[in-house]
Amino acid sequence: MPGLTGRMSTVVKAKVSKLLDKAEDPAETLDYSYQKQVEQLQNVKKGIADVVTAKKRLQMQESTLQQQVVKLDTQARQALSGGQEDLARTALERKNVVQTELQSLDTQVHELEEQQQKLTDSEQKLRAKIEAFRTKKEVIKAQYSAAEAQVKISEAATGVGEQMADVGLAMQRAVDKTENMKARADAVGELEAAGTFDDITQLGSGEDDIDRQLKQLSSNSAVEGDLAKLKGELNMPTQPAGAGGSAGELGAASDDAEASDGAGTQGSAEQDASNAPAEGGQG
Repeated sequence: MPGLTGRMSTVVKAKVSKLLDKAEDPAETLDYSYQKQVEQLQNVKKGIADVVTAKKRLQMQESTLQQQVVKLDTQARQALSGGQEDLARTALERKNVVQTELQSLDTQVHELEEQQQKLTDSEQKLRAKIEAFRTKKEVIKAQYSAAEAQVKISEAATGVGEQMADVGLAMQRAVDKTENMKARADAVGELEAAGTFDDITQLGSGEDDIDRQLKQLSSNSAVEGDLAKLKGELNMPTQPAGAGGSAGELGAASDDAEASDGAGTQGSAEQDASNAPAEGGQG
């Protein structure tokens, strides 16, 4: 379990780090770092101001103690001149106590001065460092912006960017759909020409091509039968189709026969007319 927990923690940290790295903007990070350094500089300045304030208070106390030393020394002299040795001794004792405090204050003032100097040096170094960082920050931001623009232009030109990839995929899908639609249209047209599909909008039994051919063959046979029957009623010679010439030739032969019969009948009538007077005279 401890090993599994450690592994899970590592995976989670890696995932979070990757997400943060993807969401991190170098320009924003640099600006934030610069802001933090400026805040540190402000804190250093505030620290220097606090040290100087404390030093000024000690110096004011030191000045007050120095005045007390002078005052006690004067009082001791006056008491000794007036023959009051005990009073002069008391004044001198207080003077020694004040001088001891004065020495302590002087030591503290020197320490504060040294601390002030150190903070001032640190402030100057930090200021120079922040100024250099600000200049470098702007240079890095400009370089990053230029590199980012170059990447976008290159991706757009080569089509390897995410947006251009989406556009390319959309175009490829459109081409594929167009090709599939054209192939389907050709297939439907070919099947329709072959009579595979029935016209569901047409009223009737919905015959296919085979049914139409069979029906046409039956109709031709019926017509030939009716034609032969009609010729039989008119005493016309019947001839199977394809056995002895075409229908046009049969019609021409029939017209010639009628013409010859008419010519023979006319000749017989003329001969009877010429013989009629002779028979009358003989009688």
